[in-house]
Amino acid sequence: MKLESLLKLNRTIRVIGFDDAPFIRGAGGNVSIAGVVCAGTRFEGMVWGEVQQDGLDATEVICKLLIGRKFLPQLHILLLDGIGFGGFNLVNLPELAERLQLPCVTLMRRLPDLAAVHEAMSRLPNFQQRLELLQLAGTIYDYSPFFFQVSGEEPTVVAGVLQRLTDCGKVPEALRLAHLITSAVVQGESTSSA
Repeated sequence: MKLESLLKLNRTIRVIGFDDAPFIRGAGGNVSIAGVVCAGTRFEGMVWGEVQQDGLDATEVICKLLIGRKFLPQLHILLLDGIGFGGFNLVNLPELAERLQLPCVTLMRRLPDLAAVHEAMSRLPNFQQRLELLQLAGTIYDYSPFFFQVSGEEPTVVAGVLQRLTDCGKVPEALRLAHLITSAVVQGESTSSA
């Protein structure tokens, strides 16, 4: 069922929200990521994987965690905490939406300083490829309190869905839980900066 219909009929929306674990910048190696599945704001399950710090495998890793596995057929939307995991391992948003056949949304707490992002990325290999991935994510929409980019759905529909998936504050519950879980696993306790 389409997201717009689920909203109108007040049906449960099943979502997966991905966030990366805390990591030490410049240390290299892999960074853990968690995908938390929620029915509305209720926790239902989780996937766990690893991406290369400042690598180029985030899209592939997320696809492998979902394609052919139990959660994908149940999902209506996928949320990402930002476009980059493990630093500047950027997701190809349109490719992700196409391969998963799901609307894919990247959320930000505030509008990014694109000049600073470009500057930081320019120090890494494959700068042009990363720049392209950043551009592919498209327009940043401002539907207060949410800033997001989307592939596979209309921004007005996404804004309504995000409100439904958020219990309190500005972060949808699936992303909030992914953040709490990754920080607890890596640091021994959860941090509140979700």
